[in-house]
Amino acid sequence: MAEDGIEDYALAKRKAARQAGAPDTRELPANEEIDAALRTYQQIYHPEDHRDRLRELREKAVRAMRELARFNPYLTGSVLNGNAGKYADINLQLYTDNVKSVELYLIDRRIPYKAAQNRLYSGGDPHTVPVYTVHDGGTDIELTVLSPRELRAPLKTSLEGKAIERAKLTAVEALLEKT
Repeated sequence: MAEDGIEDYALAKRKAARQAGAPDTRELPANEEIDAALRTYQQIYHPEDHRDRLRELREKAVRAMRELARFNPYLTGSVLNGNAGKYADINLQLYTDNVKSVELYLIDRRIPYKAAQNRLYSGGDPHTVPVYTVHDGGTDIELTVLSPRELRAPLKTSLEGKAIERAKLTAVEALLEKT
């Protein structure tokens, strides 16, 4: 994950299992153990580069969050938890009553984007949600659009997974000051 820029834990585990000749991923480390190993790797092998890249990504995240303030943005993923590698995307969750308003916002401002969908779980129920990806000077910013009621329940990327950590703009600004 550190060297190839893979951000998807399940994909990285499948690749590792295949390379190790393991029949499945059950014997591989949990995501939390992988996060700890990534932090250790970055501290040992690339401390300055990692710190600079993380700062750059968090600055871009803050700018995007300010621009998208009307959609109550939250930062998630590796830029939030500090494990962002050299190919990391910025992941924002946007909360609005009108899902189409985000797309219209991008269109009105002539911001090129790619549209896709993602599956998230809330309280055991799967939800398919729109995701818009915009490009910001070498970095993709993924905008996952959710309804405000989904702020009350923890979201997961899988049924068994842990809740997705998220941070409001003020918390990201505080992280940026520490970076």
